[in-house]
Amino acid sequence: MQDEDDAPQHPYKADTKQNQEYPVPDPLARPNPRPRRSVLYMPGANERALEKAKSLPADALILDLEDAVAPDAKAAARERVAAAAASREYGHREVTIRVNGPGTPWHADDLRAAAAAGPDAVVVPKVDSAATVRAVERALEAAGAPDRTAVWAMLETPRAMLDARTVAAAGERLTVLVLGTNDLAKELHAEHVPGRAPLLTSLSLSLLAARDTGRAILDGVYNDVRDLEGFEAECVQARQFGFDGKTLIHPSQVDPCNRVFAPSDAQVDHARRVIDAFEEAARAGRGVATVDGRMIENLHVEDARRILAVAAAIDGTADGTVFGTVDRH
Repeated sequence: MQDEDDAPQHPYKADTKQNQEYPVPDPLARPNPRPRRSVLYMPGANERALEKAKSLPADALILDLEDAVAPDAKAAARERVAAAAASREYGHREVTIRVNGPGTPWHADDLRAAAAAGPDAVVVPKVDSAATVRAVERALEAAGAPDRTAVWAMLETPRAMLDARTVAAAGERLTVLVLGTNDLAKELHAEHVPGRAPLLTSLSLSLLAARDTGRAILDGVYNDVRDLEGFEAECVQARQFGFDGKTLIHPSQVDPCNRVFAPSDAQVDHARRVIDAFEEAARAGRGVATVDGRMIENLHVEDARRILAVAAAIDGTADGTVFGTVDRH
């Protein structure tokens, strides 16, 4: 067995063998970033739902083998979901498979099937330690998962929140953190209330972990599919916090989510003017510029470039662009 210290170094791996951290660049700073505004759970046991997903305007899909599938339907759903992910019939949509959690009777078989199908990512529930991330990655490697298949880790417990940065920095394939706010609220004995005051600390901790390690991060679901006003308010809150998008449980939530998490025309215009003004100032030998009466520094330019990258990525999905299959980010 190959010693871990002698293993080939991943191109994004930091020289930190003792703590085994694998920081990666900001996903939005990479060429052709993938938008993840709307990430829709689809029940793996429902063939009609898997077919319908091909026409939905979601940025990404989570083909679910966990909560949405009864125990006696797990095996059949696994086969159906693996075939769907392997079909490559979902266009620009990022296709992921949520496996059953570590310690369940279905976890190992789910990982093997997912590795063979080669989705864009494998979503792993109940991740609360770096050891879990590494175990999942070893299992995927052993099962022959292609390099294109990333790992998304779901943070759903108090321990996961307290160790969020350690989890986020744990793996070579890990690219996205996904909040499981329903399970988290249950673990905390917290109530679901407008504004999510009981969860704000957890939202902040997970977001800090994602940004410090260069991972993308998705907010949890909103349970009342009839309350579109409340749903949109929660999307706005998540965007203001800095989340990249939100996980969804119903197709009716996709359009408002896409709208909220997309840069507005005014934001795109302002971002372009910020960059133009700063570049003009630089040519004149000045380190700062002003736009609309406000001082502009390099940090504002970086944010403007991020906004334009997001807008360009969204435009790419609108015109049918299919993102590459090598870059996991």
